[in-house]
Amino acid sequence: MHSWLAPARIAVAAFLAVALCFSGHHAATDGTGVVNFFSYFTNLSNLAATVVLAYGGWAGLTGRRAAPDAARGAVVLYLVVTGLVYGTLLAKYPALLVIPWVDDVFHRAMPLVVLADWVIDPPVGRVRPTVVLGWLVLPLVYLVYALTRGRAVDWYPYPFLDPARHGGYGRTAGACFLLAVALLVLGAAIAAVGSALAAHRDARRGAVPGDRHARAGTG
Repeated sequence: MHSWLAPARIAVAAFLAVALCFSGHHAATDGTGVVNFFSYFTNLSNLAATVVLAYGGWAGLTGRRAAPDAARGAVVLYLVVTGLVYGTLLAKYPALLVIPWVDDVFHRAMPLVVLADWVIDPPVGRVRPTVVLGWLVLPLVYLVYALTRGRAVDWYPYPFLDPARHGGYGRTAGACFLLAVALLVLGAAIAAVGSALAAHRDARRGAVPGDRHARAGTG
C-alpha cells in the first residue's frame, strides 16, 4: 500500500464525518428529523464510507488487519449508484438541494474518491460472485424499508419511490427493478475491475494471487 494512502483515508473520513454531522444537525433543526435523515440511502452510504475509510487508514498506520475487501467493495458500489441516481434522477429536484456543498461531497466527490481508493489499492484477490450478490442485500432491504415506512408515514426519501406521483405503483416498481439491475451490473463491473487489478499487481510482484500474507496489515 502507498505510504500516503492511510493518512489520506483518515483525512477523507474526518472531512466526511464533518459533512455528515453538519447535514445531520441541519436535518434535526429544519423539520426533516433524525429518522428521516437516516432514511436516505445517500446518508447511510456515506456513513459506511466514513467507517470503512477510517478503519482502513487506522489499520494502515498501525499494522492491523486490513479493512475487509467485501466491505470496501460494497461501499464503492453503494456510492457509485448513489452518484449515478443523483445525476440522472434527483439533481432536477431543487427541494433536495438543501446544502449544496454537502450534496457535492456526498453525490459527486465521494463516489469518485472510493472508486479511486479501490483502483489504487485493489482487493487481495479475485472478488467472487457470491460477494457481489452479498452487496445487493442491504440495498434491497433498504428498498423494502423505504417503501414500507413511506406507506406508513406518507414520506418517501426519494421522489421515484413515491407511488403517489405520476405513474403510481407501476412506475415505482419499474424504478426498483432498474435499480436492482443497475446494482447487479455495476457490482459485477466493480468486482471485475478489482479482480483484474489484483491479478495484475500479483503478477507484477510475482506473488501468488489472493495470498493474504503478502498484504497483511494493509488497508
